[in-house]
Amino acid sequence: MIAIFKKELLLFTKNKIGLITVSILLLVYSLILFTNIFNLNILENGYADFSTFFSLSPIIYLIFIPAIAMRSFSEEYKNNTIDILFSKPISKLNIVLAKFYSVFFIVFLSIIPTLIYPITIYFIGEEIGNLDIGATVGSYIGLLFLCLVFSSISIFASSLSRNQLNSFIIGVFLNIFFYYGFDIISQLVDNGSASLVIQKMGIINHYELLSKGLISTTDIVYFVSISILFIMLCQLNIEKK
Repeated sequence: MIAIFKKELLLFTKNKIGLITVSILLLVYSLILFTNIFNLNILENGYADFSTFFSLSPIIYLIFIPAIAMRSFSEEYKNNTIDILFSKPISKLNIVLAKFYSVFFIVFLSIIPTLIYPITIYFIGEEIGNLDIGATVGSYIGLLFLCLVFSSISIFASSLSRNQLNSFIIGVFLNIFFYYGFDIISQLVDNGSASLVIQKMGIINHYELLSKGLISTTDIVYFVSISILFIMLCQLNIEKK
């Protein structure tokens, strides 16, 4: 499993498109948060508030992660190397996990440079340290769990098609549905208790709670469970193929 993990990371670093994608991600964040192009300039907000970053992150990562993961299995199908991969003395589950871990690790590396943003706000405020550190740490934890789910969904999407573009589109669609879909459906249901249950099935409800710095075992179990579900679905799909 470690060998496959290293191979995936090596392919990503050798692939200029992968590095360009990460660079574009960081550039987009900088343009949105520190310029007036989108009227969301943190420096002109008047408050040492970093919530804009965590509000934008789900939208950015639900597109970014499928772009990173789309080649995981699609390329194996296209190049007919999937049989060679399956012939190795490693279980199908470990193959899926190796690819999943590699995608999530790349996403994790893309998040690390964004730490410069809250550090900047921390020091340039009217009073140094006038930033809610607890809420910011909690929000970053929420973002990591969000990316965990998006990574598992995107890996599953990659296992559905030999065409990378199709895998990307499916991954984006599933991410959008699980993030926004249940919340929209809950608003169409008249029954209050049923509406609440449907709402809690979606990602946005749990992510927003973590983004407020409210770390709950329920929310963590939710993210881990959804991730495990899609990893298992991916395993079943590649076994079927």
